[in-house]
Amino acid sequence: MILDRVKPLDAILATAERKSLHRSLSGIQLMLFGIGCIIGTGIFVLTAAGAQKAGPGLMLAFIIAGAVCIVAALCYSEVASMIPVAGSAYTYSYASMGEFMAWTVGWALILEYAVAASAVSVGWSGYFSGTILQEFFGISLPAWLAAGPLALGGAPGGFINLPALVIALLVTALLVVGTSESAKVNAVLVAIKISALLAFIGLTLTSSEFDMANFNPFLPAGLDGGFGSGIGAVGAAATIFFAYVGFDAVSTAAEETKNPQKNVPFGLIGSLLVCTVFYILVVAGAVGTIGGQPIMGPNGIPFPAGSEELARQCALPAYSGMLVCSDEALAHVLRQIGFGTIGNMLGIAAFLALPSVILVLIFAQTRIFFVMSRDGLLPERLSTVHPKWKTPHIVTIMTGLVVAVGAAFFPVGLLADYANAGTLYAFFMVAVTVMVLRKKDPTRHRPFKMAGVWIIAPLTMAGCLWLYLSLPYQAILVLPIWAAIGLVIYFAYGRSRSHLGRGIVEVVDDIGGEETMVPIHPPADGKSG
Repeated sequence: MILDRVKPLDAILATAERKSLHRSLSGIQLMLFGIGCIIGTGIFVLTAAGAQKAGPGLMLAFIIAGAVCIVAALCYSEVASMIPVAGSAYTYSYASMGEFMAWTVGWALILEYAVAASAVSVGWSGYFSGTILQEFFGISLPAWLAAGPLALGGAPGGFINLPALVIALLVTALLVVGTSESAKVNAVLVAIKISALLAFIGLTLTSSEFDMANFNPFLPAGLDGGFGSGIGAVGAAATIFFAYVGFDAVSTAAEETKNPQKNVPFGLIGSLLVCTVFYILVVAGAVGTIGGQPIMGPNGIPFPAGSEELARQCALPAYSGMLVCSDEALAHVLRQIGFGTIGNMLGIAAFLALPSVILVLIFAQTRIFFVMSRDGLLPERLSTVHPKWKTPHIVTIMTGLVVAVGAAFFPVGLLADYANAGTLYAFFMVAVTVMVLRKKDPTRHRPFKMAGVWIIAPLTMAGCLWLYLSLPYQAILVLPIWAAIGLVIYFAYGRSRSHLGRGIVEVVDDIGGEETMVPIHPPADGKSG
């Protein structure tokens, strides 16, 4: 049967049992950690794309996306506290629903992380070109080097986004040679990001340019544009869901948290609420000062974000200064209202902080590939570790090249939508996993046990499905097409070579790196497939 291969949870937990991590994090520490993980890419990069979909209603979109994240985060926390090992939702699915479903989740996570890394690279490119080159050095890149082709939603005269390509390759090179983020450097970057947003909020909300008339109409494209439209407040929520990705890092800290039953939901919900308030105030400041109405097409519907039509409109002098046309939205707003120097400093903050996000996303994607390869579902050569640098160099280079190509040719809004399709599927499956494990293994120790699971998990599934169906139809189609490619690979290669299918489970000590091949009972028919 296709669903008969379930990885023994006891074998997976053998890894976690060797860690003996000290429970030291309080609820406040967990909340601050979450704020640092969440604030970044989405608000710096996707404000323009979100405004094109919802106008001032982007404020409501952040509330909708945040609400879905809260219920998903609670599901994530219970499973992460039960199975605190590498592999994220892929491993959780393997232990609950079996290898086939785990493959679909792992394949979706590859889509999520790789495409998200491309999106952040494009966002970084906007701040690099606009702030560093243009404002400080007076250099304007030729159109053909500054954006992707117009036909793909780039810009008139565009061919390749060279800065985005270069930053993706540089980060990949760092990961190959084993350079990792320092905790102190990361803390400094978090402080820079939060300080930049606080300055933006303070300057815009108190500016003489602030005018409540800019919020009318509040929902120019309506609340929900409908299936596959990608517009309205819900369509924008589906896009800027990207701005909240990172909260899952909080859930994985459950086993290091004092009193997880109390502190995990406090840290998760607290960090998501604080970030939502941050995001709403940033959008209010941007829209209130320079306006945030979308550019409408001839039928009264906003031009699709990341489309050739919108790119043509933004190239016109009448629209070039609008929020929805900016590649570096927050810095652009401050320059427009007379705070050019501070706008440039905010641009520098994004320039400095975003590469660390690219690094984390590529790192996460390569580790999903690595775990799937180690399970035999992908060629084991992909999990080869470099003898000198001790990194999975082959899969890292492959991932980096794909990320760089995506960043070079596609606009940020389109990439974010594609990444969200994979993310929403993974979160949907985590909610399913919570319910399956409650039924299959009700007595298992759960450091964090979610109250109201039979309400919250279905709400998570419904919220993820709602946002997925509110993405633009191209992004909706990406997931089944990507899944179909994955199924071909699984049945042509992975299923017959799977370690689990051959009766072997590999248990890895995450700290010591020791590997133990644990035999389990092979399939009754003696076949591996």
